[in-house]
Amino acid sequence: MARIAVIGAGMGAMAAAARLAVAGHRVAVYERTETYGGAVRRFERDGFAFDTGPGLLTLPAVYRDLFVKTGKEPLEDRVELVQVDPAARHVFADGTDVSLPNASRAGVVAALDEALGGGAGERWGDFLVRARETWDRTRRPLLEEPLWPNWQVLEGKEPYPGVPYKRFLRTRRALRLHEIGDRELHDPRLAALLADCALAYGVDPGTAPASAAVLPYMEHAFGTWYVRGGVRELARAVYERCLERRVEFAFGAEVTRVLEAGGRAAGVELADGTAAEADFVVGTGPWRLGGMLPSRDLYGAGDVPAEREDRYPGRVVVCLALRGAREPGAVHRTVVHAADGEGDLDLFRHGVPPELPTVLVDRPDDPALRPGPDHESVVLTATVPAATEYDWAAPGAAAAFADRMAAAAERAVPGLRERLLWREIRTPLDTERETGAKGGAVPPPALAAPEGVLHPANATAMPGLFAAGGWSHPGGGLPHAGMSGALVAGLIVEGPEFRGSR
Repeated sequence: MARIAVIGAGMGAMAAAARLAVAGHRVAVYERTETYGGAVRRFERDGFAFDTGPGLLTLPAVYRDLFVKTGKEPLEDRVELVQVDPAARHVFADGTDVSLPNASRAGVVAALDEALGGGAGERWGDFLVRARETWDRTRRPLLEEPLWPNWQVLEGKEPYPGVPYKRFLRTRRALRLHEIGDRELHDPRLAALLADCALAYGVDPGTAPASAAVLPYMEHAFGTWYVRGGVRELARAVYERCLERRVEFAFGAEVTRVLEAGGRAAGVELADGTAAEADFVVGTGPWRLGGMLPSRDLYGAGDVPAEREDRYPGRVVVCLALRGAREPGAVHRTVVHAADGEGDLDLFRHGVPPELPTVLVDRPDDPALRPGPDHESVVLTATVPAATEYDWAAPGAAAAFADRMAAAAERAVPGLRERLLWREIRTPLDTERETGAKGGAVPPPALAAPEGVLHPANATAMPGLFAAGGWSHPGGGLPHAGMSGALVAGLIVEGPEFRGSR
């Protein structure tokens, strides 16, 4: 039985802790804040409750597998999963409105044909077929396996099988996401549908590789799910599973240094000067983890570098407490697309919040989130520059941007302004405080291709030291964080020969 110290109680870290405890190891988690879950948080006031992190779950199989591998009770015995239908309503800049069924290609094609006309549904359906090929080519190396030693091959050929087209007497294929929109979808609304899906994951839709097509494909193929009571309930379930497997948690315990002995990780030192010995250490984001090892490099010269976290954007979340019941027929999620798509790109180009942002509007029909049937809990989310690029603490900055988000949301929530009781605004500064991520940035998922996104491997250059969570392979998002925990546990239990889940 090995002693294992885990830094942080995020979803990836807890997934690793539960699996390692079941394997017979003694696991202790050190969390600098007073609660678990990382970015999966909840804000409560006056009987209202709001998810301030992810609002929906994709690929629930990742957490089903976690519960199967760590105990007899399946995930559905701990939380109630509800498949959201429609998956989302989309309100485009020109006023077009379409609701897309959940996990139904035929239904999506029919809905788009009816709303957009001109064979739009067929073109989107054909795109999803090509996106599936991208998923099939990248699923194992980018989600289910430790990062390959020859990871450079993932930065080689673009895995998306773009439709050939002629340009300057040469045959070309889409290498970037915007080229798919321009050359294959032939409708600015379909292009917005594609680009804004990437934007929601914190991926620049202006420069994203064509392989980002896997992001809408995942949501289409595996559905989007709501956790009754809020996604925070999933974090609670994972935390309780850890406790049942005798994982020890220390909250308010900030790790400041990784201890080293004999050339390998030997434990952690806390801010109060106390030390905890360990045979293995599971760390948090590699960029921050490197600061706990000032005397040596965390990764070798040939590894994926641990880049600054704040090179990626963050999110503004606005929690709205509304009087009045949710109207009949309201959908769970509405995407209000920006009138000016170029504005959304300014946050990547210049670090400027968009004047007219694309806004996700979540309106869960869940009595657990409201004080009574005559009230409604609504969450607005927009992708924005990290706090190191934009001063979210400047007087009026957050409130002014929240006003613009609410103005967009009025297209999805009837009478929003008149119904508002109060609001809570959360910026990247709150994300940084809760997760420690520089500037409150949110990690994107890994994407293959020459212009893709890869995160550092879970195994580091120091023996016995591993990294889990969204800033490590395979990147951000609830399913990816859960898989990072599975990969770390496999590497510790089975050693370097571990090749991933089967």
